[in-house]
Amino acid sequence: MLKALNPLSKLVACAVWLAASILVFDARFQIALIVVIAAVLVALNRTSPLLLLALMVPFCLFGMGFLTTSLLFRQESEFASRMAGEALFSTSALSAGLTLFLRALACGMISAFFTLTTDPGAFIRALMVHARLPPRIGYSLFAALQLVPDLASEAQQMRFARAMKAGRRLRRVPGPGEIVGLVIPLLAFAVRRAGRTAIALEARGLSPRGPRTVMNAPGFAGADVIFLVAALGVLGLCAAAVLAFR
Repeated sequence: MLKALNPLSKLVACAVWLAASILVFDARFQIALIVVIAAVLVALNRTSPLLLLALMVPFCLFGMGFLTTSLLFRQESEFASRMAGEALFSTSALSAGLTLFLRALACGMISAFFTLTTDPGAFIRALMVHARLPPRIGYSLFAALQLVPDLASEAQQMRFARAMKAGRRLRRVPGPGEIVGLVIPLLAFAVRRAGRTAIALEARGLSPRGPRTVMNAPGFAGADVIFLVAALGVLGLCAAAVLAFR
């Protein structure tokens, strides 16, 4: 159901939620955002909870930097100190650090919502049709989307060839030395593909002028309006609940 929505509608909703998570310095508000988005992804998008936990690991590490900085250096701004005194925790440094930690998680969860429910190709086509994205940029992004899986396949073939040449089994996880040895060949492969793509685009007369037809471009429907109203309504309810229990 979420994947059928227009990507631009989800982009607007996610942008509003991101702005709210940044502007509202309250740990309970950040927790509410995290819980609501996680519940929507699990219930409506059938996303595995383990996948969500794995996606949040980088944001947890990023948030830990805020938390440790707040605890060790204890140099909050006047606004952060004032808001921390009204939060759930008595120590202002701990309260401010946990709020920043939860803010990083909330931003990561909002980003994961958009990523897991949006097809990249549909998003690019929507930008080209409704947001006037230049065709050169749009088709370059399409080429990049095709290059990424080909790059992974090329790297796997190189690893197989080197393992057969060395007479050993292929390691499941490449070591640091193997990764360094793959950098230059993969870079050369990417440069060759980029050159061929540029020539193909020029040969097909890709220019910024003239009419252009974009097939399978997602349009707007009543479901997008309902989604935006529901997203803004839930965000308002979260903010009202935090204000009511302060």
